[in-house]
Amino acid sequence: MEPKQEMATSLLKTPSLSVRTRLLHPTGLSIYNTLHGFSEGEVKKKLQQFSGGSIDLQKEDNGIGILTLNNPSKMNAFSGVMMLQLLEKVIELENWAEGKGLIVRGAKNTFSSGSDLNAVKALGTPEDGMALCMFMQNTLTRFMRLPLISVALVQGRALGGGAEFTTACDFRLMTPESEIRFVHKEMGIIPSWGGTSRLVEIIGSRQTLKVLSGSLKLDSQKALNIGMVEEVLQSSDETKSLEEAKEWLKQFIKGPPEVIRALKKCVSSGKELCLEEALQNERDLLGTVWGGPANLEAVARKGKFNK
Repeated sequence: MEPKQEMATSLLKTPSLSVRTRLLHPTGLSIYNTLHGFSEGEVKKKLQQFSGGSIDLQKEDNGIGILTLNNPSKMNAFSGVMMLQLLEKVIELENWAEGKGLIVRGAKNTFSSGSDLNAVKALGTPEDGMALCMFMQNTLTRFMRLPLISVALVQGRALGGGAEFTTACDFRLMTPESEIRFVHKEMGIIPSWGGTSRLVEIIGSRQTLKVLSGSLKLDSQKALNIGMVEEVLQSSDETKSLEEAKEWLKQFIKGPPEVIRALKKCVSSGKELCLEEALQNERDLLGTVWGGPANLEAVARKGKFNK
């Protein structure tokens, strides 16, 4: 039997759930590889040269993770090492079975000013730029596909790559005096971490064109008006706004992790796949929770959850 026939036969014999989970919703897989001329190892070697800051992850017992961009001396700009650490944290979150929600924030009451210019200057060729683009698109696509409900807590300023990162979250919350600004045009480039594609999904193509071509400064009210953010929080205080964000997120992550995670996976596949594939994925994800503990308990309550 030829290799292709063997593969087809093997797929037919494999349980539907495992095949579709692997092939149709590729959590943990990157969108670029060596077939695209991308060498992750080479990019990592280059990024390792640019130190400074860290990406910190705190996982709480209630299933909420706090991911902190921590490079306050540079307004939490991403150094090369931070880009590498972000991928490490994404992989850790992919394997956090108890996780349900995630808050992304910046240290010292501001979000992120984007890429550290030291790295940008040193990686000055088009080839370098495209390699970095593929690395960060890979990382943020994996981040977006995490089976966690994520929210960006925007304090202070989210500029450039920082603004792009907010679009990889499911939701965005802003403090009253914060701003989001895609400054790429003023730097003579375009967004390169997947921000344009995701922004079109969030606010539509017309508003995206205005925001990017005008390098518009989106204060909290403007961002709310165009649908960029869900709510403007009451406090600008670092600690209080984080507590507000936690309370906001908790309303969406009530219940057991397997149900919340299946919901997020289902929404992700509905967004990314064609209708038929998304429906099949929905069916297979249902198979992971139908007849499960949460379902059986709810049925035993005979609809009391409606009261």
